[in-house]
Amino acid sequence: MYFLAQNRHKPKALSVQLAVSKRKYNNDLDPSLGKGVPPVQIRCVAIWHKREKGARTPPQSLFATSLAQIGNLSMYSVTLLTAPARPSLEPALVESLRNAWGGGDAIWLAPDEAATFEIPALPDNRWSVWTDCQQMSADLVIVPAQGRRKKMLLADMDSTMIQQECIDELADEAGVGARVKDITARAMNGELDFEGALKERVGLLKGLQTAVIDKVLSERITYMPGGKTLLATMKAQGAYAVLVSGGFTAFTSSVASALGFDENRANTLLSENGRLTGQVGMPILGKQAKVDALAEITVKQGLGESDVIAVGDGANDLGMLHRAGLGVALHAKPAVAAQCDVRINFGDLTALLYVQGYSKDDFVM
Repeated sequence: MYFLAQNRHKPKALSVQLAVSKRKYNNDLDPSLGKGVPPVQIRCVAIWHKREKGARTPPQSLFATSLAQIGNLSMYSVTLLTAPARPSLEPALVESLRNAWGGGDAIWLAPDEAATFEIPALPDNRWSVWTDCQQMSADLVIVPAQGRRKKMLLADMDSTMIQQECIDELADEAGVGARVKDITARAMNGELDFEGALKERVGLLKGLQTAVIDKVLSERITYMPGGKTLLATMKAQGAYAVLVSGGFTAFTSSVASALGFDENRANTLLSENGRLTGQVGMPILGKQAKVDALAEITVKQGLGESDVIAVGDGANDLGMLHRAGLGVALHAKPAVAAQCDVRINFGDLTALLYVQGYSKDDFVM
């Protein structure tokens, strides 16, 4: 493919030759890489020649099966994926990119849907190639290979684990849908202060019967594709899952139970005599509260923040996306996606599994 050939990665000359190879191994040795993804074997070969009689001294080799043993060398995992409903990942794209970036063998995580390979360094043309891949309806993700598989999931709810914004659905029932949706869109894109925007929207719901919440849950709320599989697969590997939302506990408790989250945090809609008062419980759970949840829960679980994969779509998610070991902007607002290195625009929530090195055969349905 022309755009890849023109951007071929050319490593600088080194005093040693670095050879990256793959070999069969026991998956238990490095579970962070994922089933079917072999560890990288780094072979540093120092080669020199004697001038006398043209004799050549045999190369001296040093092997390291752990990346931690190579202090100044990091490997990166490249993942290419497309929409599961319309799998269209071209082998030619995978091979061209792998060759251009000097990658290892490509491993297909799902036929026509997702593939991965490793590269020795971040390419200079990463984002120009990402733009080209987007035009081919493919998501391109590059993450450090070491610690690729995470031990905790921290997820937003609205437009992430569910396909709607719960407050917008309540507003429709209250007859103020258009006004509330406009405020929501601007707040999620970072144009408005989240706390002030939430108070204004909740105020417009004053007098709405609380019974409408159950009606919205049963008739309007649908789950984001891949969510149940994401939760079931990560939890089968011992991961902890937390739903943290700027929405409301009346929704997160139901969604968390249905999808299998271990705990959930959100705001509280206040009510009196079966009707909403138009007020929200304080303090409001916003951007900083999500970061605080990440910090508190990792300590409680005995994990590091690098062990966390976080996913969200709005401006109030940016704090936790930046703080987590792996932050994923899923179908995010433009201003949000622009501030994240991992952006999923075509895949569903199973993309978070592919990015961690899981194959479709590993999925728990």
